[in-house]
Amino acid sequence: MKSPVSRSPAALSRTTSAAPVMRSRRKAKTPEEGNERDSFQHWVLRYHDVFLSSPQSRIDRIRQGVPAEDFKVFIVQLGITQEKVCRMLDIAPATVNRKAALHQPLSREESEKVIGMAKLIGQVEAMLADSGDPEAMKDFDARKWVARWMDEPIPALGGHTPAEYMDTFEGQELISSLLKTMQTGAYA
Repeated sequence: MKSPVSRSPAALSRTTSAAPVMRSRRKAKTPEEGNERDSFQHWVLRYHDVFLSSPQSRIDRIRQGVPAEDFKVFIVQLGITQEKVCRMLDIAPATVNRKAALHQPLSREESEKVIGMAKLIGQVEAMLADSGDPEAMKDFDARKWVARWMDEPIPALGGHTPAEYMDTFEGQELISSLLKTMQTGAYA
C-alpha cells in the first residue's frame, strides 16, 4: 500500500477520516510524488505520456493551456533556440516570455501546437521502445533527434522540411504519418 505522502489529494481524501485536512506551506511535490497540479504543469514534458494519452485528455489539457514556463523548459530540452521553435510553431516569443514571467498558460491555439510537437517526440520514443533493443537506444535522445530532423528536407514532403508543417494541426498529423511510414521501413 502506498504511503499517504505518495497519493493524490483525491485518493487521500477517500482513505482518511472525515477530519479536516490542514494545508501545508511546504514546497510543492514533484510530478513523480503525485501532486496533481504539478503533474498537470509538467505533463507536456513527459512526451511518451502525451503520445499515449487519450485524445480527450489532450483536448482537456489544450483547453486548460500549457504553462508558458513548461514551454520554455520544452524548448531548452530540444536543444535549439526559442526563436527557432517559436517560428516553427508560429508562436510569438514575446508572448511566451510575458506569459512565463506572469506564470500564465499559453492560449488554446498555442497549447495545441506545443502538445502536438510533444506528441511527435513521444511517438519517436514509442518507436524506439518498440524497436526491441532498449540497451542499444538508451543514449538516444528523441527530443534532440526530432529537433534536428525537423530541418531536413524530406523527399516525401516534396523536399520541404517537417518544420514547415508544424504550425498547423493538419501539418503535425502529416508529420506523424510520415514517422509511422518511416517506422515500417517504407520510403520517406
